[in-house]
Amino acid sequence: MSTEQNQQSEQTVQRPKLKWLPLEANPEVWNKVFHENGISNEWAFNDVYGFDPELLGFVPRPVAAMIFLYPITEAAEQFRHEEEAALVKKEQDISPDVMFFKQTISNACGMMALIHALANNKELVGSGLFHDIIEKAKNMTPDERAELLESNEKLASVHKDAGDEGQTRPPPLEERIDLHFICFVEVDGHLYELDGRKSFPINHGRCTDLVECSAKVMRKFIERDPGHENYSAIALSKLG
Repeated sequence: MSTEQNQQSEQTVQRPKLKWLPLEANPEVWNKVFHENGISNEWAFNDVYGFDPELLGFVPRPVAAMIFLYPITEAAEQFRHEEEAALVKKEQDISPDVMFFKQTISNACGMMALIHALANNKELVGSGLFHDIIEKAKNMTPDERAELLESNEKLASVHKDAGDEGQTRPPPLEERIDLHFICFVEVDGHLYELDGRKSFPINHGRCTDLVECSAKVMRKFIERDPGHENYSAIALSKLG
């Protein structure tokens, strides 16, 4: 292959890196995205006021998904790499019913967590944007799903509107964001951690109470990096 052909090939493979405004950890913002795009008003995100059992008791049940926000630190990154290396050797048992998306859009972790919550609770999803994404993605690989999200202009528009909706002024697009959203769901009686920055879902074992099981994992995140305070969670709950 000539140098020119090789350069053309590389240009074809290397797509421009997309970057979105980050979503605020604000249930009102997330609920607006949900309810304007086919999700019933019976389901809504609520703040989780703490990670100990007493405060978790205030989370409305039933819960379909838990969203966790944590700081990306040196310790968190070291654990992420060590965990992935160990799980590659271990070969996890992952249910075929788990739908996992890779994140290739910078600052899109909030939307990724939202999509993971819905893609693994399809019964909550009415007609609209998220239904269409899930239907198109169901037979795709995680990498193909990432390309699907990158090319979805309506999703980008919905995310932009949500990024402008928060109580605080959105940061400049070029600013580095060191906070990250991930999603926890229960599938086939197991707790799964869904993080688009990772190569695959994480099976945390048997689970009979999504709130308690996911909070146990969240507490481990905090214990590994106790010098930081930017930990929070929201729960996708059925109301009334």
